[in-house]
Amino acid sequence: MNIDFFHFGLPLPDLIVGASIYFPPMFKAFLLGLLIWAGVNRVLRDWMYSGEVWHPTLMNLSLFILSIFVALLLLIGY
Repeated sequence: MNIDFFHFGLPLPDLIVGASIYFPPMFKAFLLGLLIWAGVNRVLRDWMYSGEVWHPTLMNLSLFILSIFVALLLLIGY
């Protein structure tokens, strides 16, 4: 049995495993953005919480929003 999840001839390419699980594009961007944010956060965490940044929680949230935006751009192909 050959299952091709990335077959381009399907009418709805966002449907995975038949019609049981639907992953909208924003959900995919959120998951990819979460992975990007986790990497960036790990690199910048010591600097953000060292006292050099005025509000580290807001900067962390801003990095998360920017990483979701970058992930969405990557998904749409820019």
